Amino acid sequence: MATKIAIIGSGNIGTDLMIKVLRTAKNLEMGVLAGIDPQSDGLARARRMGVATTDKGVEGLMAMPEFKDIRIVFDATSAPAHAHHHEVLKGTGRWLVDLTPAAIGPYVVPVVNMGANFDSANLNMVSCGGQATIPMVAAVNRVARVKYAEIVASIASKSAGPGTRANIDEFTQTTARALESVGGAEKGKAIIVLNPAEPPLIMRNTVFCLSEDGDPSAINDSIRGMIDEVRTYVPGYRLKQEVQFEPFSSPKARGLKTSIYLEVEGAGHYLPAYAGNLDIMTSAALKAGERLATD
Repeated sequence: MATKIAIIGSGNIGTDLMIKVLRTAKNLEMGVLAGIDPQSDGLARARRMGVATTDKGVEGLMAMPEFKDIRIVFDATSAPAHAHHHEVLKGTGRWLVDLTPAAIGPYVVPVVNMGANFDSANLNMVSCGGQATIPMVAAVNRVARVKYAEIVASIASKSAGPGTRANIDEFTQTTARALESVGGAEKGKAIIVLNPAEPPLIMRNTVFCLSEDGDPSAINDSIRGMIDEVRTYVPGYRLKQEVQFEPFSSPKARGLKTSIYLEVEGAGHYLPAYAGNLDIMTSAALKAGERLATD
């Protein structure tokens, strides 16, 4: 029997996740889409697709008869809103999968630490940049100890909605911490760029890792293996060019610099293909939800 889920947030991310659940989920069943804007396209689309809705937010969701059957709630709103949702839903026996950078619960990156924190009722999906780049840092770290990791996530300005724009500080802070705690880097730094180019460019990510001396061939194999794993749930995830290696030396350390250039093309379920930043978040959250449903 499929596990019933609810989504809070009827914007781009919540609506895309809803469509993914309806079209591709293996063991999840769409229950309710909750928003706060009665005129949102997401709520209108949900109603057309036969999904129960409320425009009264989390309180409206909890008042619905459908709520008793909901086991997993996905939060696709904003970091400040998630703090409220966490308090309201705490103790109700539901899992809360957080697609905002609020980072109240432990970080989850499916290919790196899936299942490690499933004893927590609140799971955080880090950020779009984190989902795209942490697997690469982890891939390098498993064969050569990463001393420092820096990532730059460049996304189309058109794919950055109000929630993304309001959470820029949380994005950089949360992603940097997760580069360390999940990716394994001793020190992490994250930068996000909103690219206003027309036509919009798909999501691109640059990952720099400074590691102890390592074998470039082994690092390259590890990276490519990790890319294949991510592609099982994000088919548009790929290298933009060959991985680059160069030795580095400073007064404090010496080792190997690994430069990885990625792009993420969206699946186009609801959003344009250039919005790979949103697609990788909803795809990762869906993967986590499917795993929760089997535990």
